[in-house]
Amino acid sequence: MDYFVHPSSFVDEGAEVGSGTRIWHFSHVMPRARIGRNCNLGQNVHVASDVTIGNNVKIQNNVSLYTGVVIEDDAFLGPSMVFTNVINPRSHVSRREEYQTTQVGRGASIGANATILCGVTLGRYCFVGAGAVVSKNIPDYALVYGNPARIKGWMCQCGIKLLLKADETDGEAKCSSCSTAYVKQGGVVRPL
Repeated sequence: MDYFVHPSSFVDEGAEVGSGTRIWHFSHVMPRARIGRNCNLGQNVHVASDVTIGNNVKIQNNVSLYTGVVIEDDAFLGPSMVFTNVINPRSHVSRREEYQTTQVGRGASIGANATILCGVTLGRYCFVGAGAVVSKNIPDYALVYGNPARIKGWMCQCGIKLLLKADETDGEAKCSSCSTAYVKQGGVVRPL
């Protein structure tokens, strides 16, 4: 085994875990879950069957990833953030056939206690603020927060806020930290 599992945690037979990954206290990885290389799963993390987690993903304490969640490389999931997998759950009605896919793009960051409703896509390098409730797709590089989450700005891949307007105004900006240049056209931000 070329990954670490704390003795209080369980990785079920049939789960795939990449080399260099660390799974800490009281966590559970179910069969058919796939976790990439060099990930870090904090205390009390639940990874359900058929969840896919890319490489170098950081998952903080008390996060549950339910069937239908797909996490791309380099994503960050803050403490106690929440994913859902059914729009209209009822205890007495089975809705397993209705699980929806939730996609978290490469390099995305999700703040503590944020809630991500099922069926949405979080764009590459987007930043979801703490406590936000995300009910719609988030574009690449967008900074969102609030309930419901709304675009409040744009972020560099390195995590620094860009000097681009949150509205539909086109523009260009350079990151004050890493000097990467970005262009915004028609509400879409991309590196130059």
